[in-house]
Amino acid sequence: MTPQAVLAPLSESAMFLTLTVEPGGEAAVRDLLPDLAGMVRSVAFPLPGEHLTAVTGFGSAAWDRLFGGPRPPGLHPFRALAGPRHHAPATPGDLFLHLRATRLYPCFELARRIATRLGDAVSVYDETVGFRYFDRRDLLGYVDGTENPTDAAAGAAALVGDGPFSGGSYLIVQKYLHDLAKWTSMPVEERDRSVGRHLADDVEIPDAQKAPDSHVARTTIEDADGTEHKILRDNMPFGSIARGEYGTYFCGYAADPAVTERMLERMFLADQPDRLLDVSTAVTGSLFFVPPAEFLDDPMGR
Repeated sequence: MTPQAVLAPLSESAMFLTLTVEPGGEAAVRDLLPDLAGMVRSVAFPLPGEHLTAVTGFGSAAWDRLFGGPRPPGLHPFRALAGPRHHAPATPGDLFLHLRATRLYPCFELARRIATRLGDAVSVYDETVGFRYFDRRDLLGYVDGTENPTDAAAGAAALVGDGPFSGGSYLIVQKYLHDLAKWTSMPVEERDRSVGRHLADDVEIPDAQKAPDSHVARTTIEDADGTEHKILRDNMPFGSIARGEYGTYFCGYAADPAVTERMLERMFLADQPDRLLDVSTAVTGSLFFVPPAEFLDDPMGR
């Protein structure tokens, strides 16, 4: 089966749309799905340099309302996490759109056309516009995504292998708001210890010197035999001067959602939670399944 654009290269701009499907809106959503690829082409074709792509995912409750039949085995509601000091909330999400391009306006135009088509069949729970910041750094100043898998390893990490949902992907998204005033008041050495990398050159701190509660240490998932399990991240900075909001939109694709969930459990539930959570607060959390492209072309004929 053909994956959606999960493996598309990191882009300069993105729009993340989390929608809820209103009662009675299911038919409008189903009717849209076979036309999505054509809608992307109609915006993208005159703008080849923008590299517009779209990924569509579905939440657990919406799957049964929209499709019935067999479910992706790993699809379930996002599990909220309440740790000793920090909380990862579960928030609504039936339909998710991850739109990427070089500049923002193709994403905006595609989102506008989709929203117009769906009308009052859906409500927008969250709209976040992401942008690349300097040399792929987040608003905390550190390069984000250095250890992303590439080529065949990216597909193995992000895409479901054999089975009826082959080519699909499980997507967990969260919005994190940063306390930049607190962060920038910390010495650079303390910020490096919190991240597990050096701010100046993006070099990872050696394991023997790395703080066990650093972000890198907490999000490294290894089996007892040392086998590391990765996900494919497409995180983006976002911000609003008017609202005083500055953050990172976490967007993690995985062949098995348990890998991402283990990362989050290590971040939030450990006796020594991820140090970054002292300055980064999760305000949303949702899990979606991204089916292969053929599913969208004929969602009721599978």
